[in-house]
Amino acid sequence: MEMTYIDTPADLTMPIGEAMFSQRAIRRMRHDRPVSDEELKTVLDAASKAPNGGNAQPARFLVIRDREKIRAFGKLYHEAWWAKRRDEYGWTGKSDIPEGSVYKMPALLADEMVDAPVVILAFTVGRGGGASSIFPAVQNLLLAARAIGIGSVLTTLHADVMERVYAMFNIPDDAEFHCCIPLGYPRGRFGPTRRFPTAGTTSWDTWGAPPPWK
Repeated sequence: MEMTYIDTPADLTMPIGEAMFSQRAIRRMRHDRPVSDEELKTVLDAASKAPNGGNAQPARFLVIRDREKIRAFGKLYHEAWWAKRRDEYGWTGKSDIPEGSVYKMPALLADEMVDAPVVILAFTVGRGGGASSIFPAVQNLLLAARAIGIGSVLTTLHADVMERVYAMFNIPDDAEFHCCIPLGYPRGRFGPTRRFPTAGTTSWDTWGAPPPWK
C-alpha cells in the first residue's frame, strides 16, 4: 500500500480545545439521522494522522454500515456487555444494576447497539501493532467526530463473542481487536464534563509531590 499526503478536511474547523473540552461519551444516538460516507472519511482520515510506533501504521478500521450486519453485531455486543457484568459483579439482568449506578447508560447502549447508525471496530496488524499504536488513532477519530457534531464512545467486547465476531466479518486471525466505536448524531448534548482536578492527579518530580498549581 503506497503512502500519500491527506489534506485537512474542510469540515474540521472547530478549535481543538473546544473539541477536547466538550467531548463526552455519547451512548444515546439518533436513529433517524444517518452518518454520511463523507463524514466517515473525515474521521478516518483524522485517525490515520495519529502517531504510531516506527510509522508502521498498523491501525485498521472495519466500518459496519449494513443494517442487517449492525443488527447481528448488536446482538453479540449485548451478549458481550452482559458477560462482562456477569464476570465483574455477577449481574444477569437490569434488575441487578443498583439504582444510580454509572452502568445505567452503558446498559442502554447495549440494548440500542442494534440500531447504531455506524459501528467501527479498531484493530492492529503486523509489525508495530498493539495498544500504543491504535489508541492515538482512536482518540483522533473521536475528536474529529466531536468536531463535526457526531457522537461516539469507546467500548469493548468479551471473549465469549470474539470468535463469532471474527467469523461474521471474515476478520483474519492476525488482526488484533482493540475496541468498538459506535457513531451517530447525539440524542442530547456534548460536554461539559466533570473531571478530577489535575492538581490531585499529577505528581511533580516525585510521586505524590504536588504540581505548582496545587
